[in-house]
Amino acid sequence: MARGSSHEQAEEDALDLDEEGTMARIDVLMPQMGESIAEGTVSRWLKKVGDEVKRDEPLFEISTDKVDAEIPSPSAGVLAEILVAEGKTVAVQTVVARLETEKGAAIAVAASAPAPAAAPATHTPAGSASNAAPTAQPFPVAAAVAPRPESRAANGLEERLRTKSSPLVRRMAADHNIDFSNLQGSGIAGRVTKRDLVAHIESGAAAPRAMPAGLPGAVAVSAEHNSDRVATAWPGDVVEPMSKLRRLTSDHMAQAVRVAAHVTSFFEIDLTRVARVRAKLRGEFEAQNGQKLTSLPFIIQAVVQTLKRHATLNAAVNGTDVIHRKRYNIGIAVALEPTGLIVPVIKHAEDLSLSGIAKAVNDLASRARSKKLGPADASDATFTITNPGVFGSLMGTPIIPVGTTAILGLGAIEKRPKVITGPDGEDTIAIRTCAYFSLSFDHRIVDGADADRFMADLKKTLENIPESGF
Repeated sequence: MARGSSHEQAEEDALDLDEEGTMARIDVLMPQMGESIAEGTVSRWLKKVGDEVKRDEPLFEISTDKVDAEIPSPSAGVLAEILVAEGKTVAVQTVVARLETEKGAAIAVAASAPAPAAAPATHTPAGSASNAAPTAQPFPVAAAVAPRPESRAANGLEERLRTKSSPLVRRMAADHNIDFSNLQGSGIAGRVTKRDLVAHIESGAAAPRAMPAGLPGAVAVSAEHNSDRVATAWPGDVVEPMSKLRRLTSDHMAQAVRVAAHVTSFFEIDLTRVARVRAKLRGEFEAQNGQKLTSLPFIIQAVVQTLKRHATLNAAVNGTDVIHRKRYNIGIAVALEPTGLIVPVIKHAEDLSLSGIAKAVNDLASRARSKKLGPADASDATFTITNPGVFGSLMGTPIIPVGTTAILGLGAIEKRPKVITGPDGEDTIAIRTCAYFSLSFDHRIVDGADADRFMADLKKTLENIPESGF
């Protein structure tokens, strides 16, 4: 049979027809969930071999260093093969499974898939290789051809992957004066990952970061004192490997503690007026939106207003530079079941009304728990709020996320007897709705007075909320 157009050829290459030409197999690929993400871990298969799946029905779950997500099926059909087991980490665009589907459905998927990039020439003239990053592919599609091995030329794919790193890894390397281009990592093609860099630092191989001259009492601390203690399992103990999400959380928390100079300040805030305004507005809000109106949106809105008056709390550190953010992206820590933590981000919270913030909070929390978040939903926070009070905690000292200078912890909201002064100056005991707020801040750029002024301003804003809301 004569070959037709290149488009028709791509369709034929994408299909693996049976002898009668009525069925086809479609490759399911590991998607690229962000520009800087080169690999992903299959954390759980939601279907087993032989199961029927619908197009866009969740097929498997993946974990990356940005987010956990459910990946939908690219086509309706039957799951014929699982090629990557749970817990295994593979490069993006790796074939993780194959679907058996009808020819018509397979052709439709192939036609909607982008044409595969041409393989690089075997003999590439020096300096002519492209350094363009691979295009992000949000969902798995039919693979027209199997990935071809590439030669490791000076600027080949493997070399680019090995030297390409995430912004976090580059920042870590700069903080510890490490030239990681000479390190052999455990990622794709030897790419240095955050875990590799942490292990290198804690092994004592990295030189300690020089302390700024002129600081009293400044001393260099050897990295060997930061190495983790190793525990040994005793008879009868149960050893359980960390999940991908738990390992990532562990790495992030350890890195955050190493980078920032943590200090925490506590304030008790009277939320009686907030509770009164919420009770007044919640009926109409819930009737219109079908969603609950909690105290959190009021607190978020007050935080954004207060951050505008205290710029250092909405800043980031880059070496010896302070970046004052002009956007107010508020991260909200969400606990996942059975265990885990993720921080989705309300982008441009300064542009949202109380109703808009409430809807954003509910939407992000729901999608986080159902693993429907994308990498952009959990990145670029400028300030973070965590709410352990929902579990009964009165106060805590939360860890500041890397790339920000502060995090606000909300304790349990409860009624307490308080001494208040009436209009005539007489003191009385009244029942008030109160909570302890804790602010962990980076003392490298935020002084205690700055942090306390921010908290005092936030306290005043919340305790004097207008009866009609902000």
